[in-house]
Amino acid sequence: MTTLLVIAKEPLPGRVKTRLTPPFSPQQAAQLAEAALADTLHAVAAAPATRRVLVLDGAPGPWLPAGFDVLPQCAGSLDERLADAFAHCSGPALLIGMDTPQVTPRLLTVDFTGCDAYLGPAEDGGFWALGLAEPAPALLRGVPMSTPRTGAVQRERLLAAGLRVRELPRLRDVDTAADAHAVAALAPHGRFAARLARCTPVTR
Repeated sequence: MTTLLVIAKEPLPGRVKTRLTPPFSPQQAAQLAEAALADTLHAVAAAPATRRVLVLDGAPGPWLPAGFDVLPQCAGSLDERLADAFAHCSGPALLIGMDTPQVTPRLLTVDFTGCDAYLGPAEDGGFWALGLAEPAPALLRGVPMSTPRTGAVQRERLLAAGLRVRELPRLRDVDTAADAHAVAALAPHGRFAARLARCTPVTR
């Protein structure tokens, strides 16, 4: 089976989901980030895996389910931090972030038979998931992150290495308030949707 990795930030006001402010307060944005992270971690906990790892910038909190190893993120740019996450793996690994609370255990149940890599494209041009049958950190280093071309460049990098790439469904990241409402509608019974329903936009 596969190692499942989640790369995340501790959900603290002012440090996470800053593009949600406005219309929400930094405290509300942090609450939404915590709910998104909790939904993500519980989906990972319910998916088959040999190991579950939270690669965390910060300290774990009560939102962390049992059964996870916690590793600190290394210093450096996002491509370096993603590469370092894979460097701690042996055998097949799938890495996701904390921005897709609509993810399900079924989406995370991957089979590397007949392929070498999985890529889950995001609607904003990035990617929400990357899986490697044989973790190779060099495949991520130097990929420009947080651009409309990130997913395409990462895919090109995988193909250039001669890997057989299988694509996962396209998902929407939660970055803006519009994203938050769209994603909550896709997973109306999750923690994220419940938290969003309790958030009142800040008036200025």
